[in-house]
Amino acid sequence: MVGRTISHYRILRKLGSGGMGVVYEAEDINLKRRVAAKFLPEDLYKDEKALERFEREARAASLLNHPNICAIHEIEEDEGKPFLIMELLEGEDLRQKIRGEPMSMDEILDVGVQIADALDAAHAEGIIHRDIKPANIFLTRRGTARLLDFGLAKMTGQELTSTLSAAAAGGNGGNGVAVQEHLTTADVIPGTAVYMSPEQARGEELDSRSDIFSFGTVLYEMSTGRKPFLGKNVLFTLDAILTAKPISPSKWNPRLPPDFESVVGKALEKK
Repeated sequence: MVGRTISHYRILRKLGSGGMGVVYEAEDINLKRRVAAKFLPEDLYKDEKALERFEREARAASLLNHPNICAIHEIEEDEGKPFLIMELLEGEDLRQKIRGEPMSMDEILDVGVQIADALDAAHAEGIIHRDIKPANIFLTRRGTARLLDFGLAKMTGQELTSTLSAAAAGGNGGNGVAVQEHLTTADVIPGTAVYMSPEQARGEELDSRSDIFSFGTVLYEMSTGRKPFLGKNVLFTLDAILTAKPISPSKWNPRLPPDFESVVGKALEKK
């Protein structure tokens, strides 16, 4: 892939990869700027669910124009395979920043306020992120926090429709709707287990409060270096999320202000 020119983008180097995407630094030849190009792993291009989530990321982010949300510029295709062009971010994600240690209160408040603002903007548009976790929060070298990866996002009241998944299913738009329904049924629980809300763990219908709970788990980890709910496997973790009360953050970090601890506790309240 590196060295290829696809459409008007020259692929420069690989930045990273995960189960749902491979990201490269690229040069926009027309505009003379550096961007990030995100491709699906080769084995997922015929997977309707993967295509749905891939386009969902673009559609959700395209509805939002916010300084704390990673901008997606466009969807392109290479030999019929879609890829995303996004703004290029330089820095590290919050998971790399924490590394099992509490952050300073100034850092916590700085990042926390920015991501809270991003979530508020998304929720105002009826978009639920559903995968709030440190790996999806990026800290740029200029000190800006960016919320990433709307691939599991869902809109309240209406769905983020997909044309790519419908095409993959043979061009029948109804099949695209079927994929959407499959992705949100109770037996499919999107998101990363340790950051899930109780209602997400139960496979229930979600609203913005689910994101707030997940954000509370991130604030807890930022302030203590520990996850509030963690079992020896996924099932024990989900049980802890559903039934357990987390240890007070100040037990791990006595320097935390009581007001901050109250905010975290409020975010982690169960229904």
